[in-house]
Amino acid sequence: MNRIAWATCASVLALAAVPAASQDLPQPPKDGANSTASGGDIIVTATRSATLLSKTPIAMTAVAGDQLVQEGVANPTQLAEKVPNVSIVRNNGLQITIRGVTSTDGTEKGDPSAAFLVNGVYVARPQAQEVSFFDLERVEVLRGPQGTLYGRNTTAGLINLISARPKFDLGAQVDASYESYNHYNVTAVVNAPVVTDVLAVRLAGNFDRYDSYVKNTSGDGFSLDPYKDNKSARLSVLFKPTSDISLLLVGDYSKLKGTRIGSVPTTNFFTGAEPLTNLNATQPAQAIYNTRGASSDQLRSSNTPQLWSPYVDNTDKGIMGELNIGMGPFTLTYLGSYRESERHEHATGLGGLNRSTFDGNYWQTSHEVRLAYDHGPLKVQAGGYYFKEESGIYFFLLNPQDLGLPAVATRFGFPQDPTIASNKSAFGQASYELLPKLRLTAGVRYSSDDKSRVGATVFDTDPAAGIPGNRVTLQINNASRNFSKTTWRGGIDYDSPIGLLYASVSTGYKAGGFNDGCLAGPGAPSRCVYTVKELYYQPETLTAYEAGFKLHTADNSLRLNASVFHYDYQGLQLSQVGDFGGCGLCQLTTNAAKAKIDGVELEAYLKPANALQIEMGFNWLDARYAQYNPGRVGPKGPVSLDFNGHPLNRSPKVSGRIGATYTIDLGSAGSLVTNVMLNYSSKYYLTDLANLIDYIQPAYTKTDLSITYKAANDKYYIGAYVLNVENNVVLTNAGWGNFGRDGTVNFQDPRRFGVRAGIKF
Repeated sequence: MNRIAWATCASVLALAAVPAASQDLPQPPKDGANSTASGGDIIVTATRSATLLSKTPIAMTAVAGDQLVQEGVANPTQLAEKVPNVSIVRNNGLQITIRGVTSTDGTEKGDPSAAFLVNGVYVARPQAQEVSFFDLERVEVLRGPQGTLYGRNTTAGLINLISARPKFDLGAQVDASYESYNHYNVTAVVNAPVVTDVLAVRLAGNFDRYDSYVKNTSGDGFSLDPYKDNKSARLSVLFKPTSDISLLLVGDYSKLKGTRIGSVPTTNFFTGAEPLTNLNATQPAQAIYNTRGASSDQLRSSNTPQLWSPYVDNTDKGIMGELNIGMGPFTLTYLGSYRESERHEHATGLGGLNRSTFDGNYWQTSHEVRLAYDHGPLKVQAGGYYFKEESGIYFFLLNPQDLGLPAVATRFGFPQDPTIASNKSAFGQASYELLPKLRLTAGVRYSSDDKSRVGATVFDTDPAAGIPGNRVTLQINNASRNFSKTTWRGGIDYDSPIGLLYASVSTGYKAGGFNDGCLAGPGAPSRCVYTVKELYYQPETLTAYEAGFKLHTADNSLRLNASVFHYDYQGLQLSQVGDFGGCGLCQLTTNAAKAKIDGVELEAYLKPANALQIEMGFNWLDARYAQYNPGRVGPKGPVSLDFNGHPLNRSPKVSGRIGATYTIDLGSAGSLVTNVMLNYSSKYYLTDLANLIDYIQPAYTKTDLSITYKAANDKYYIGAYVLNVENNVVLTNAGWGNFGRDGTVNFQDPRRFGVRAGIKF
């Protein structure tokens, strides 16, 4: 089918007459202007209107694009070090965990619990979420459910990347870095006005390439390098015919290559990591963390053979647009997008057992219309949203006789085409200034989700076997379901003389879905083993209670942010891959009944002297199952455990950071900036629910150092840095292997040394 998509949009948010009680709120950033404000504050659009970060009644972190470049934050995984209670790791694409809430299903039918957006547009597939991280205006990370204004799959929160928009000035810049593991990262930007104050364009390109952190010790002769070899481009066009009308169009294209080999055997870190077999056990098996004094290089070594040369050859492209029309106190906004992705990958799966191929085609489109009213004490937003995505994927394991298939089988796999998901929703939110500087906010959203898939589990055969079509269908993976939910938010905030005080109650929702497999019953294939309750899983919902403050001194030499929260989390969707009751190699998602999450987040920013800035953060998090009894069928019979009180994954009880930046003024020669940042995390769990094994990452620290020379007026800079001085190998995923093979673990980046430089024209 020929699919043509166009979308139009704009970046200006036209706010009308601001009441006297709100005179300290900023006007929205003009098209092409940056989003920084005085005193280290930043202008954000988390509430779909322009506000100062310090006056936005949401637990959120915003980082300006220039700060990202200066601190060497070159991919989303590094954001976790700057945002409280957030983990961003690579696990079949990006896996985002916010305050203990996450999703482990990165497949074509799965949904994340934290939304990832680019310029306000939801990007559904985790594999396409890392390519947009260059030439950014800012990044906004919202913690807690955002089920009213953003809706779809924001149970945990969201990350919104806002790309730099065209300016009505001629200019160019280049930023480049080189670090350990042959990591090259180069971004080049050209900005030009075409018609003064009416039409401007901006072209940005990025090259990001580095070798694998895994050392291949198998002797198979295959290189794991480069891990990543990405080339991306983005073209933005801004049309602003009047002060009340603006249109922004953004098109992007990325070519993604590399091997993506980033895991090592579980036995590098753990002993005694075997599935639970004790029928009387009440707790999961405990893997013993034992690195036996191994070095970082040894821990990152893998003796798992590659049976052929691994590679990734993927493309990602899209267009989005935003149109804004101001009409007095009203603003009409249309936000639309269309994206396509292709994946072609070769790997070795199941612990070196089988060669595998993956081919997939994906497309998504979204359309949102909002009408905003802002006059006097009342602010109102209302709108509608439509989203649809479709994919066709073909994943096969070659030479599958080791999986118990007959000798005539040439490959075993999962052709699933098409998988379709769509969402329709309507929403509204209003804020009213009840008393001077005291505001009440209420919002509601209705969402309806449709999901379906046509697929199968099959094995193909040698033509000489004489089987019709050379294919045997083991089970049918067809399924279809509809889910709907109303989410809401209520809040109060007060802009006191010393800062903002706020409290809220909000809800989040993520649609249910279906598993790989089919229903058991008379006439069903032998591998159809599921009941209706097992084949389909239900939505997850979350109710969050939160209160906080954002305080500051008059000169902003001290800023103090704090939040305290409690979550009631229902129907957690938990996914595992394995052989569940004879289904073969399949993925099973189930709903854990309940979880409870409590936490405290504290952040402080101090400027005791003009040359010295200090930042500190402290987080306490108690994220645990409240009612969950997972089980598995072991060699001695069924095992069922009581997970009440068991910690959620990637949820350290205590974490924090402390850092300092000291600037030496060199007068007309510029300045010299030194920075040190220490991050700390207590231990956290990485539980393999398919095999009921607890893997635990011990407490660790991570220290980053940098020194940068900046020329006068920031015309150019040059610097050096070292990241993860301790060279700790910090685990992000762990699991037992399938079919008797060793499991694997993934880890954060090891120590890297680097230099970076940039220039503006």
